[in-house]
Amino acid sequence: MDAIELGQGRIRLERDGGLAHVVLNRPEKKNALDQGMFEGLREAAQQLGRDRGVRAVVLSGAGDCFCSGLDFSTFGAMANDGLDAESEAVAAAARDLSPDGANAAQQIAWLWQELPVPVVAAVQGAAYGGGFHIALGADVRLIAPDARIAFVEITWGLVPDLSGTQALRRLVPLDVAKKLVFSGEPITGEQAVAMNLGTELSEQPLEDAFALARVIASRSPDAIRAAKRLLNASGLVSLAEGLANEFRASAGLMGGANQMEAVVARLQKREPKFVDPKS
Repeated sequence: MDAIELGQGRIRLERDGGLAHVVLNRPEKKNALDQGMFEGLREAAQQLGRDRGVRAVVLSGAGDCFCSGLDFSTFGAMANDGLDAESEAVAAAARDLSPDGANAAQQIAWLWQELPVPVVAAVQGAAYGGGFHIALGADVRLIAPDARIAFVEITWGLVPDLSGTQALRRLVPLDVAKKLVFSGEPITGEQAVAMNLGTELSEQPLEDAFALARVIASRSPDAIRAAKRLLNASGLVSLAEGLANEFRASAGLMGGANQMEAVVARLQKREPKFVDPKS
């Protein structure tokens, strides 16, 4: 397994064949988000987005916590310096937009949605504030029953602003989203799954995340990438456009090298040998 450190060592990016593991690596601070963490998460997502050999990504936190949210000292420094001192940084962040329109800060969570391959989050311990946003950016969330999850921004006089409000609209009814945001109260992993904020409960979320990622990585990378694009757009377009997208996606895969390899390997009862996708 190959590993590199990003964001001043705050993020560890591991590669094992087509599997990538992005680790929030600040366990002594419950993986609280500071500047290095922001930089490292963005860089990891951007690197993986350019790598056509990646088949699936696991996203987790080192130690017993996924991410406890914004580092309090970072928040305190911002408050002490005042908005004027931050204005140029805020303006620069607003200009640095992803293809979907996420600013530099929002990208730590939303870039996982923009990544062409599936991202599976393994959530244990706390996922507060920014940590909750990051988990919501994943395609699948495997959550420990006793995990603690919350949008805590309201307790600081703020609103969620790292893309989570946009992820919520695909997952829960409006009244559920409002209750979470208005109250700032934490919920358990069991409650999160019952509310459709989590995909499945898991007593061992990291191990189960890797098991799922391996299954995904064994499928045609062309079909997996097409499926993610198709499903991400499905709730945002008209029915007619969604049906047309589905037809185009299927037609674009039919007869391709990886699609034919999937068929032949299945008929021959062997593991398929896929090539990296062209886009």
